[in-house]
Amino acid sequence: MKLNDIEQTILCEMTERRPDLSVCRDDLLHLHTMLIECFERDGTLYLCGNGGSYADCIHIVGELCKSFERKRPVPNALVDKLRTLPFGETLATHLESGFRAHALGCNGALKTAIENDCPECDIAFAQELNALARSGDVLMALSTSGNARNCRMAMSVARAQGCTAVALTGPKGGEMYLEADFCVRAPGDTTKTVQESHQVLWHTLCLLIEAHYYLEIR
Repeated sequence: MKLNDIEQTILCEMTERRPDLSVCRDDLLHLHTMLIECFERDGTLYLCGNGGSYADCIHIVGELCKSFERKRPVPNALVDKLRTLPFGETLATHLESGFRAHALGCNGALKTAIENDCPECDIAFAQELNALARSGDVLMALSTSGNARNCRMAMSVARAQGCTAVALTGPKGGEMYLEADFCVRAPGDTTKTVQESHQVLWHTLCLLIEAHYYLEIR
């Protein structure tokens, strides 16, 4: 996929700021293309992870579901429909376009029900994804070790449902590197340094996706 000038600048700024992440450049671009293709077919990006990686998943959704650095006006057709409805003018003025993204595990009632009812304690992500996923969606599982069992279960469900299973891991990749359809292995020799690399990579990814569609700075 050909990058526009803004996307090129975003990528260059990342590698200038973090030269150690140059090794991830091509993989990040491939993931960018995969997600653009997913969103183009009205697909959803699902995310899962544990601890700091779980927090990253929620953060990623926050960057994708509303504007990040650029203005994301809603389509004119939606504006016209909103204006015929209660609060329509306010909504038409303040709503922003977003990308379909969902962090697994945020529904506490569902998660605790699964964990209470099923003897397999690591199945909650997989069960939620099984209920929501559609063929053509993408699951991105984050794990510094690459061995998170609940993420691996979700990846198996994704592949069985016709989705693409992507892993974002540390440099060794772990079992997720072997089981994913595609894996981005970030540099770092400790959990915290891998997570720091993850944050730069997924922030850059969110910026790239936004800049692919929207050009005007907020």
